[in-house]
Amino acid sequence: MSADLERWRLVLGDAAEGSLGGLGEAAARQDAALDWLYGRDEEQARRGERRGGQGGSQLHPVDWLDEIHTLFPRSVVERLERDAVERYDITEIVTDPAVLQRIEPNAALLRAVLRTKHLMNPEVLALARRLVAEVVRRLQEALATEVRQAFSGTRSRRRSMLRHAAAFDARRTVAANLQHYSPELQRVLVQTPYFVSRQRREIDRWQVILVVDQSGSMVGSVIHSAVTASVLWGLPGVTSHLVVFDTEVVDLTSDVDDPVELLMRTQLGGGTDIAKAVAYAADLVQTPRRTIFALVTDFFEGGDPAWLLRTLRGLVEQGTTVLGLAALDEEAAPAYDRELAQRCADLGVKVGAMTPSELVDFVASTVGG
Repeated sequence: MSADLERWRLVLGDAAEGSLGGLGEAAARQDAALDWLYGRDEEQARRGERRGGQGGSQLHPVDWLDEIHTLFPRSVVERLERDAVERYDITEIVTDPAVLQRIEPNAALLRAVLRTKHLMNPEVLALARRLVAEVVRRLQEALATEVRQAFSGTRSRRRSMLRHAAAFDARRTVAANLQHYSPELQRVLVQTPYFVSRQRREIDRWQVILVVDQSGSMVGSVIHSAVTASVLWGLPGVTSHLVVFDTEVVDLTSDVDDPVELLMRTQLGGGTDIAKAVAYAADLVQTPRRTIFALVTDFFEGGDPAWLLRTLRGLVEQGTTVLGLAALDEEAAPAYDRELAQRCADLGVKVGAMTPSELVDFVASTVGG
């Protein structure tokens, strides 16, 4: 069988064996690994796209993980692991110590850990924490680069008396000395060099308040909000706060410099009372016109919409920059209550979705003026 036919056979499963033929040894192992996962999909089975083989009852999750890491490239492995924990709810992937010791940390597994950590005993929780720490470290490093670029500041154009090459103002020097151009030498003879200050602009202290819905559908936004708050923490001129909520409100600002601890404290799921959380966070605002208030929620309000809208209107009217983010994650492709989101937008709330990098850029441009 050609490589192309083998790929089609792997996609279609056992149902295509009669027309496409059998598989080679390596492809047969891949097929068994795929059947272990996708063979439990009843809808696909009904359509005849895949029929579950015997792999599902024979393989243990740790054996399956060993197999897919051997048989598939990393990008495919990550997709298979994500489908296992998110599509088929195979919680053993993140609750079995043997699995956690072997598995490669990635964002999908981090989401699964946060959803299932309440099922874990202390031994498993310690292993899961290491997975969380590694994924968070990677996210922090990537976002910290964005922050450094966004907050690098602009060079002051004030003239400096310090004469060194790094501060040489070539444009101003050439413009000021054009009158000394020598046709014979074909060059500008510099009589007066100019230098600029390397000092950054002074930045007034700003508050960035993240108010994050921790309902189950918002898990990606919870993760990235925690990482974003931790990276913003300690920036010159910026004070960051993190408040999470379901039907209750929890202020996690004291842990914002430790996003791993912060994430391990979150409790995903439950109802949603956006109004209560916004009212609490509104009391944190110290200087309205130097505050960015980012509400991260799907806008499905289980509390009092009228109270929510009154509070948001008050924030906008006092000069606070208010964002209503239906997602704060790498996809920025949310499902949300468009009607309530539109009512918030009508009040002057900037409603949309952002990646963490886009939020950092927004904060930097607002703070830097």
